[in-house]
Amino acid sequence: MFNKRKSIEQVEESNEFAPKFDQNGLIVVTTVDASNDKILMTGYMNQEALEKTIKTKEAHYFSRSHKAIWHKGATSGYIQKVVEILIDDDQDALYMSVEIGENGASCHVGYKSCFYRKIKLEDNQNKAVLEDLGHKKVFDPEKVYGDAPNPTKL
Repeated sequence: MFNKRKSIEQVEESNEFAPKFDQNGLIVVTTVDASNDKILMTGYMNQEALEKTIKTKEAHYFSRSHKAIWHKGATSGYIQKVVEILIDDDQDALYMSVEIGENGASCHVGYKSCFYRKIKLEDNQNKAVLEDLGHKKVFDPEKVYGDAPNPTKL
């Protein structure tokens, strides 16, 4: 499905899709809500996850914590339907626009977006602090995932 990388001109200027996966076989993808371009999440895909995403037009990612491909929304019901995938100039980062519905969610913590806090930039001389953006949870993760292991690792 992917072209072999042969030249800078091919990668930067041609219509050949030749993604560059990192040393772990992954490519970063920033996923946004197609209805408003708000960032939903940042994740990774390996070659298989990217191929499945392109073929099914539904987002598949590679979980670094579980070392497995996951079909986004398969458990929660909030499937990410792919509208568009962009690739950057040197083909090592993806930008994916998806539909999740008005009441959909992309965050395993229960929020619509994984970006529900910001780093407070004022008065942070000694230690950075996070500030809640006031987003409301779309679902209760305990009800949706039960006793499944949390993907966040310390």
